[in-house]
Amino acid sequence: MDIALPAGDASAAALTCVAGDAFTPEPDWIVKASALGWEWPSITWRRAARVPGAWFDAAKSDAIVELWPKIFRLTDDRFAGAPFRLAFWQEITVRLLVGWKVPVEVLDPQTHEKSFEHVRLFRRLMLWIPRKNGKSEFLAALALLFWVLEGVVGGQGFVFARNEDQAKIIFDKMKAIVVQNDSLKSSIGIFRKSLWIPECRASFQLLPGKVEGKHGRSPTISVGDEMHEWISRELATTLRQGMGARLQPIELFASTAGLKSALTGWELFDESQKILAGPIAPPTAEADEGAGIYEPSTLVVMFAAGEDDDWQDEEVWRRVNPNLGLSPTLDFLRGEARIAKGNPRAESHFRRYHLNQWVEAISRWLPIKKWDACGEKDGWRRFSKELRGKACVGGFDISSTTDITALIWWFLPEEPGGKARLVARFWVPADNIDVRSKRDRVNYDRWLQMGAIEATPGDYVDQSYVQAAIVEGLELYDVRRIGYDPWNATKLYTDLQNEGVDAELFLKVRQGIPSLGEASKDFERLVFAGLLDHGGHPVLRWMAQNALVRFDRNMNFSPDKAASREKIDGIAAAITANVAALNGAPAAGSGFLDY
Repeated sequence: MDIALPAGDASAAALTCVAGDAFTPEPDWIVKASALGWEWPSITWRRAARVPGAWFDAAKSDAIVELWPKIFRLTDDRFAGAPFRLAFWQEITVRLLVGWKVPVEVLDPQTHEKSFEHVRLFRRLMLWIPRKNGKSEFLAALALLFWVLEGVVGGQGFVFARNEDQAKIIFDKMKAIVVQNDSLKSSIGIFRKSLWIPECRASFQLLPGKVEGKHGRSPTISVGDEMHEWISRELATTLRQGMGARLQPIELFASTAGLKSALTGWELFDESQKILAGPIAPPTAEADEGAGIYEPSTLVVMFAAGEDDDWQDEEVWRRVNPNLGLSPTLDFLRGEARIAKGNPRAESHFRRYHLNQWVEAISRWLPIKKWDACGEKDGWRRFSKELRGKACVGGFDISSTTDITALIWWFLPEEPGGKARLVARFWVPADNIDVRSKRDRVNYDRWLQMGAIEATPGDYVDQSYVQAAIVEGLELYDVRRIGYDPWNATKLYTDLQNEGVDAELFLKVRQGIPSLGEASKDFERLVFAGLLDHGGHPVLRWMAQNALVRFDRNMNFSPDKAASREKIDGIAAAITANVAALNGAPAAGSGFLDY
């Protein structure tokens, strides 16, 4: 292969920084980074400068930065095929990774005499950066830099993530970079899940995210993407423990922020923050253990807004999105911020993906101003009569015996762009109304007088009342489908069939994000667009205020009953009805209603 890394030079001319010299000036590119509000480059430089024997190879650092666009080309969209010119933050990262050296004691394989080799100081990169800032492309090029250009005989490289599909993103970019460089392409064999360099018998493999079968490997390089989704650190640890025979192995890890409930990712992020906050010089025995982690062989590259930063401040966006203007664009972030303003769920999404802030798995959902703007006050009183004969779908949520049971009729828009309208009915046990009104400070007694809820005799909800209401709805409206959660509803479902209701009319809707995610997003869209007319129903309004949503790792969401501070049964029933609508409510006659 005719491409190789420039050889390091440990001569006096190459030593731009010597360990222990607290007054060694930082280079211009470190000073410039500090002026941009980036703390990690200066912290890294000062800490590396105090590692015993460490020195900075400026000549090699310059040579790699100059060589980079000659070797690597970009792979996607309007950038495809263009020389990969390092963004400033990427240049700093490369310079630090390849420039800092430290002597290590080794034994000559023939004589077993002691000698010293100058190897890279940094053995691990922890990169935390918001979405769409060139992370994946950069990680792929770094992997090739250390695997191909160093030309280690018998070298082994591995890329992994939470699963194989996710890891394949980096691996496919590596392949795309290789095929765009004639020298690389002629020297590297490209296979579906591996790369191979015959000249030095070096391999690079795509791994599934499981640790089974990964022992016994001897990596020179390990690449791990999307740390926020890792189930555990076991695979990364197994690969690292296999690096013991290598002179200068390296781990390249990168991620955006995630959910705080994802314990492994949160732990890695917290560790990265503690490394940045850790001692600059090697700690003494008396050092405060709570002051952070001293880990000079880990380079932490951190672009994340602080907890007190204003998420709508464009200066914050610029500081934490170092590729702003290339990807993402300022117009794109402004558009996303407009969507997020006044929408707690979308705000969490913006903070996580575009400010690299870790967010809770639970979030407030529907702003009451948006909800109130959707329906005319007291419209709910006339809907049941006005909508007779109209097409609708249904959804019911059967409570435990002492809680609220909800039935929602969801009336489909009669014209494109029209409003969906809701008819809501609620039942509570009569014996509990007075107690709960006083204890919970909720207007059950007032709602009963208004006719907004109905009482069933005794201390539990008698499902026969709900059954009668569903049958009544089938007579009054053109009901196309009824969604229901099978939990606690088996008897009601069976009784309705025994009464002659067609079983084909019912759609089982399991609770949880996989089943409710799409309908929840659509429900939110309709509320924010003012296209969901709930008629100002007071019980629904109360439940909308109570509703919290739970996210999965991809920021899909659905209402969370357990986390919500009070009852949300009507909201849950409405979304269940929307599942029925979105799944294609059968039209009268044949075919499906296009909703």
